[in-house]
Amino acid sequence: MKKLIIIQARLGSSRLPRKVMMPLKGSPLLLRMIQRVTAAKVDCDLLVATTTNPEDDAIRDLCQKFNISCYSGHPIDLLDRHYRAALREKADVVIKIPSDCPLIDPRVIDKVVRYYEDHADQYDFVSNLHPATYPDGNDVEVMPFDILKIAWREAARLLEREHTTPFIWEHPERFRIGNVQWEAGKDFSMSHRWTIDYPEDYIFIKKVYDHLCTADSPVFSIYDILELLKQEPILPFLNAKFAGVNWYRHHLHELKTVTSKETKILLESA
Repeated sequence: MKKLIIIQARLGSSRLPRKVMMPLKGSPLLLRMIQRVTAAKVDCDLLVATTTNPEDDAIRDLCQKFNISCYSGHPIDLLDRHYRAALREKADVVIKIPSDCPLIDPRVIDKVVRYYEDHADQYDFVSNLHPATYPDGNDVEVMPFDILKIAWREAARLLEREHTTPFIWEHPERFRIGNVQWEAGKDFSMSHRWTIDYPEDYIFIKKVYDHLCTADSPVFSIYDILELLKQEPILPFLNAKFAGVNWYRHHLHELKTVTSKETKILLESA
């Protein structure tokens, strides 16, 4: 059974353009994230799914330079991009991880994927997001290719195409949804923002890398970051005003399984 991790990446972010190429300890953010993802122990192939836009040539060049499989697809329809990338690679199982997670813990990837493997006969979709408990930026979603294909064929709403998986997890009456909670027994999903969408996020993440990433030990854990935040309590304030902010806030009137408890409403000018 071929499992494929797909990291979606583009340079055209409206709030923080070219964020995946911003430097972290001497390497592009996307490359640092791939370094963390490939440190997971589960047996998975990896592919970067970018867009056909010319501006994303830099992502294609980076992947070619470092021998990373790359697929170029629809700029907006991420469901189509994931489906066609997985189809090309003949994947049996697709693991979706967005490129705005440069602090993702490889052990979280292992935990979610192994949970799916252990319960593949019970679930059509497994993630750690419904509900989320890990610090924001540890997003892992796992689904069989056949389920992704159903979503690709039937999803019609813009948000279902743009965000890849809502068609699946928004229909628990149709699909069997599994969720992995943080083993720490805590919920830091709304309080600890380790994802990147704003300049303040980059400042925070860069400082984490400056403190924890070394040549001998480039991949650090959730618990290493939490310990650092105890030692440097000012760090979380760098992007604290965005804690809990995610794409859900734009679609609360359209979503059935997500409420205002899972997001923070924020004026874009904040």
